[in-house]
Amino acid sequence: MSIAHAPLSDEAAMGLALAQAQAAQRLGEVPVGAVVVHQGRVIGAGHNSPIGDHDPSAHAEINALRQAAQTLGNYRLEDCTLYVTLEPCAMCCGAIAHARLARLVYGAAEPKTGAVTSVTRLFDLPGMHAPLVTEGVMAEACGELIQSFFRERRIMQQLDKPHTPLRDDAVRTPDALFTDLPGYPWPPTYLTDLPSLNGLRMHVLDLGPKDADITWLCLHGNPAWSYLYRKMIPVFLAAGHRVVAPDMPGFGRSDKPKKPQHHQFEWHRQVLLEMVEHLDLQQVVLVVQDWGGILGLTLPMAQPERYQGLLAMNTTLATGTQPLSAGFVAWRQMCNDKPLFDVGRLMGRGNPHLSAGECAAYQAPFPDAGHRAALRAFPNLVPEQPQDEGAELSRQAEAFWRDNWAGRSFLVVGEQDPVLGVPVMQGLQQSIRHAPPLWVLPQAGHFVQEHGQAIAERAVAHFSHQER
Repeated sequence: MSIAHAPLSDEAAMGLALAQAQAAQRLGEVPVGAVVVHQGRVIGAGHNSPIGDHDPSAHAEINALRQAAQTLGNYRLEDCTLYVTLEPCAMCCGAIAHARLARLVYGAAEPKTGAVTSVTRLFDLPGMHAPLVTEGVMAEACGELIQSFFRERRIMQQLDKPHTPLRDDAVRTPDALFTDLPGYPWPPTYLTDLPSLNGLRMHVLDLGPKDADITWLCLHGNPAWSYLYRKMIPVFLAAGHRVVAPDMPGFGRSDKPKKPQHHQFEWHRQVLLEMVEHLDLQQVVLVVQDWGGILGLTLPMAQPERYQGLLAMNTTLATGTQPLSAGFVAWRQMCNDKPLFDVGRLMGRGNPHLSAGECAAYQAPFPDAGHRAALRAFPNLVPEQPQDEGAELSRQAEAFWRDNWAGRSFLVVGEQDPVLGVPVMQGLQQSIRHAPPLWVLPQAGHFVQEHGQAIAERAVAHFSHQER
């Protein structure tokens, strides 16, 4: 014979759910809690645990329903009430319907993902079991717990620049991961007011005198960041020149949009154009490699008066008129098959002279999958067909370099690079007016900047007109 317990008030049951939410907060999970009540007795309780459990389905509601079903020995929970501190999402509403719950009580509305009333009304679908719903029980307390959690997280992420809020659709790599990086002593500086950034924070090294004879604009590729230029920057600075080395959005110390589709060819180009204008860069030698060139080689045609030189290393113009190299196609496939590849290990394989600390520095911006949207997006953004985004811009740039470029050029290639190596760079050389012969580094691979001191010394001489 089952024993009926004294009924719990909605407020009392929601208080138990709030206690579960607070337990989630202590574990670093988004603070949502839930309990299942049957005949006045709590038969299931749970809180958010997708991070700790490595389980995308481990929402508070799911965890509480699982425990309740085990308690009753039945996946049908027909005479039960679920109390949850936040309006359930579509996944949880589906589970609630499948369990045939008699009643759902929730606290705060969820305007972004709520599937009861806020974003959609899932229970109104034909054939969907619909529990009786009571909303807004202890809504203020439930909502404040969520809001305080995200406020505190933003504060922790913004200690270096507390007046730059983090957008909800982006993440920011913790500063602690950039402490004492080998060969990279420069303090961070940021741009936040470029129109195309729309509130994102972009890290930009801006070193040396603003009125220098040469400004070296150093653009990295994927999956690198401005750390790539640490061996070249000291040479440029020692010559009395200015160095500007940004981390593109999604890379390095810059904010990282969470969704791969945020990253688009023309958006990244526009950010770079606005940066050049905002910093009023003059007497620029454009220094590019990999995606730094795919994007960067399209910049000078917009304001040719700002540019006096080009230093291009293992890169190309992706016009959509030539097949992508077999090495690049293989690289793209690897990125799609193994999206969590270790960046540091990749750098170490191609550059065995790197120390463990240097390899770790390359990995530092990407501590988990949530910080890797750009790494997932970029291999698939390279224009391959004439109609692809960026292809027409690249064809215009190709015509500019072939017909209108009036500056000096210096092209370097790592012979061991299977992706954008000698054949690709020979094609780029033929597209650049008055380009000198390639300087081929037999020992170097794709990331030739890891042999950057010698390159920088020779480039300083070349662009200072000491070498003809």
